[in-house]
Amino acid sequence: MKLAIYDMDRTITRGPTWTPWLLFWLRHEAPWRALLLPLLLLALLGYALRLFDRGMLKSAMQRLVMGSRVARDRVSRAAARHADAVQAGNVRAGALARIAADRAEGFRILLATASCHFYVDGLAAAWGIEDVVATRNRWEGDMLLPALDGPNCYAEAKAALVRRWLADQGIDLGACEVRAYSDHISDLPLFALADEAVAANPSRALRDHAQAAGWRIEDWP
Repeated sequence: MKLAIYDMDRTITRGPTWTPWLLFWLRHEAPWRALLLPLLLLALLGYALRLFDRGMLKSAMQRLVMGSRVARDRVSRAAARHADAVQAGNVRAGALARIAADRAEGFRILLATASCHFYVDGLAAAWGIEDVVATRNRWEGDMLLPALDGPNCYAEAKAALVRRWLADQGIDLGACEVRAYSDHISDLPLFALADEAVAANPSRALRDHAQAAGWRIEDWP
């Protein structure tokens, strides 16, 4: 089979989506929580001082902005509206064209992102992508909790989660033609799974690495 793996933030989208998601939630679901933003700065400082990792930072930000328990229906409605907002101004037309071209070549599309499943699924659906590997959050029944259910889907953890997805799908990586797209150097472990690595809208570090490695570089509008 043929598989095309796409990172999301700054690869398909023009910018990040996690902070915009939190701001969207503040604006539409809990404006009063803006009073807690000074605590968010403390969380960012703790991360800068390496007191905790990306996953812990993500959980802390979610707790401050979304609260300790949020009903699934409420999250789903907000995620649908957020997907509409992202579609309206934060998606690269060139990325969607490349996804369509890969499909036409017979590639199955997998979205692999560090962003949270609970809002990524709406974006993937808008792009016609059925297969998603993303950071999972803990649920208690139908209540979303501010805790991760597994690793933050970033760097080496993303590659490991993609390997797990392949195993769950019964796909033999060695018998699969894999093409991978990302903008960031942190996805080198993901690129290592691919037969063809494509640096898409790359950061300076990834652009330099791609040029040295002879990878294809694409800058999408």
